[in-house]
Amino acid sequence: MKPIYSATATSTGGRDGRSISSDNKLDLALSTPKELGGAGGEGTNPEQLFAAGYSACFIGAFKLVASKQKVKIPNDVSVTATIGIGENTKGEGFTISADLEVDAPGLEKDVVEQLIEAAHKVCPYSNATRGNIDVNFTIK
Repeated sequence: MKPIYSATATSTGGRDGRSISSDNKLDLALSTPKELGGAGGEGTNPEQLFAAGYSACFIGAFKLVASKQKVKIPNDVSVTATIGIGENTKGEGFTISADLEVDAPGLEKDVVEQLIEAAHKVCPYSNATRGNIDVNFTIK
């Protein structure tokens, strides 16, 4: 694949460190959640960053397929991603899951379902996770 765009970030210190993008637009403290044995703390964590990235990217895919299908979507369409982390029941270590809730006020449920299905085929996050983690969708 020849990238159209590339983003670069460097993390130090793991879950209790810092992540900084190469252009310094992202500069975040990281903290391990108490649920994972950490102290909690003021920083974010990889699961929150993944949730933000997947939800934003999925909206982009949703808008793309809607425009191709000539469906006008509301300006306030939103996607809430919940990323879970837990023990890998199929091997060592941990695995993640993704639950995406799509809110498209004013659109019929069947239209939203069709757009979700189409967006899930083109979203880079969906393509990266397909077959690797459980991804579930609900409509708000």
